[in-house]
Amino acid sequence: MAEYQYLGVSKEEQVCVLTISNPPANLLSRAVLTEIGGFLEALARDASVKVLILTGAGTFFIVGADIKEISELRGAAQGVEAASLGQRVFNKLERLPIPTIAAINGHCLGGGNELAMACSIRIASDRARIGQPEINLGIMPGFGGTQRLARLIGKSRALELNLTGEMIPAQKAFDLGLVNQVVPEAELMKQAMGLAKKLAGKSRNALTRILQATREGLEKPQEEGLQLEAKLFGELCETQDMREGLSAFLEKRRPKFQDR
Repeated sequence: MAEYQYLGVSKEEQVCVLTISNPPANLLSRAVLTEIGGFLEALARDASVKVLILTGAGTFFIVGADIKEISELRGAAQGVEAASLGQRVFNKLERLPIPTIAAINGHCLGGGNELAMACSIRIASDRARIGQPEINLGIMPGFGGTQRLARLIGKSRALELNLTGEMIPAQKAFDLGLVNQVVPEAELMKQAMGLAKKLAGKSRNALTRILQATREGLEKPQEEGLQLEAKLFGELCETQDMREGLSAFLEKRRPKFQDR
């Protein structure tokens, strides 16, 4: 496994845990984003991992991009390059062929929320606060915050958060549909790992195709999305895991998927 300056990587069975560590607030500097991008490229080729959990070191998840680096940007071209770097990395995260879980252990702001939104599922500590405060600095989200937020919670509510820069508690984020679960702070990683292991017990073939159908289908007219779903369903009908899953159901036993 590669050595990283800003990332902690551990593995438990088929679950990988990625911890962003850039004290004190885990800012997403260019260097941190570059390391995350490299890690994701390697992970996409690692067939031994079926689920990824992302979290932050210490009491913060991620409080955003590196403001000092942003303050040094000069001109539109440099701004586009900085935003595009974050977008490329988060697109890699969103397009991983395995489920990803953001374990939001504290403040999750700006780029931190944009990273969390690129994950498949979000679980938040009850002490977390979430938002897109860029407008308070005279700027706007640049790593996908105007796009993924509206797709997750709807245009009007997304605009309210992006235009006000308000930080909301985890429970309100749950009520809006921005996070899937809110759990006690002390239980966060236990709950995230429990969900990850549950997902890791499923067929990788099915996990990957559900992710693909959902991600790509939302970018198409519904009829085309349905055609994609049918195509991927057909591919699963040729797998050993489908036969195992159906046999296990009929025999009233737990399936033993081999990811084949």
